[in-house]
Parts: sequence; structure tokens; C-alpha cells
Amino acid sequence: MEKFVTHIGKAIPLNRNNVDTDAIIPKQYLKSIKRTGFGPFLFDDWRYNTPGDLDIDVSTREINSEFVLNQDAYQGGSVLLARENFGCGSSREHAVWALTDYGIRAVIAPTFADIFFNNSFKNGLLPVILADEVMDELFSAAEQGEEITIDLPTQEVRAAGKAWEFEIDPFRKHCLLEGLDDIGLTLQKADKIKTYEAQRKQTAPWLFN
Repeated sequence: MEKFVTHIGKAIPLNRNNVDTDAIIPKQYLKSIKRTGFGPFLFDDWRYNTPGDLDIDVSTREINSEFVLNQDAYQGGSVLLARENFGCGSSREHAVWALTDYGIRAVIAPTFADIFFNNSFKNGLLPVILADEVMDELFSAAEQGEEITIDLPTQEVRAAGKAWEFEIDPFRKHCLLEGLDDIGLTLQKADKIKTYEAQRKQTAPWLFN
């Protein structure tokens, strides 16, 4: 998993409440269990005027030019701004995969759905909770082309000459700073695991036949 320390990027203002996981990545794309390849289908129903599927070349589909991801001003954006209850709906981890595959490193919103919030940390996506009034300022900054800085060590979001602190669980912060997902955390104990397995082969050899 890629480390998250300090990120500076263009913000994408998605000014909608209750963005659910089916909007983030529709159900027809859940047939794939790879963590990559979902970026072109992020916000699929809003991004395109014609229906899509894993077998349909996205270059043949009609673009919705009014949707924020398709506007020139926000091309290459890596920080998503949203409103209340982002990531609600079903528990599909594909929603986080689609965001990260597109290039999103962080989502900033006033509230998140619990399952999406937890899935984000496990996949290197930083969900930042800031108050509604702060979000208003960030949306304004994004619309004026301001970049946003997210400094994880100091737990600050900075834009347009201002800074706002955010809270994060210390363990989750450590994992992001070190680029550790669940597998990475387990592999840190690889020597102890090998030692335990060797001992078990001696004390319970029938388990290894």
C-alpha cells in the first residue's frame, strides 16, 4: 500500500449529500475482484450518458459534460470534496478501489458511512472529517482553482491561506504513514510466525502431514 504523508492536489468539488456506493461504482462492475481497472467507471451513471459494462469500451460512450469529473478545471484532481454521509449504501470495497484507481488520495466530507470509512483506511485512501462550514470554504477554494494540502503528520488540511485540524485514530494514522495494510501488518511479524510454525511442527507433527 502506498504511504500517505503529505499530499498536495487539485480538489474535485462533488457537491452532493448521501453519495452511495452504487453511485461510486455501479453493481455491474462488481463482477471483477481485482483492485485495479475501476477508475474509468467511477461515478459511472453520472459521468456518462450511455450505459456501461466491463465489456464496453468507455471511449465509445457519450460523456456527460456537465458532471464535475468531466470538466476541464478538475482534470487530474486527487482530493475529492463531498457532503454529508459519503459512501452510504452497500458495503462494496470496490467503491474505494474505484476512487484510488482514478487517482483520488483523500476524500474530505462532514460525515462518512461507517463501512466505507473503514474500507478506506485499509486501501490507503484517507477520509477526512471536517465541519460543514469548513467544507463550504474548501468548495469555494476548489472552484477558484486552489490546490489543497493534506498534512497527515500534523493532521491539517490547508487551502487559500487557511488551515484546519482533523482527527484520526493513532493506529490508522501509523498504518497510512507507513503504507501498511492488513497483510503488511501481518508480515511485520513474519519471523515470529515462522518460529511458531517450527515449534508447532515439533509439538504437533500430525498437523503437518
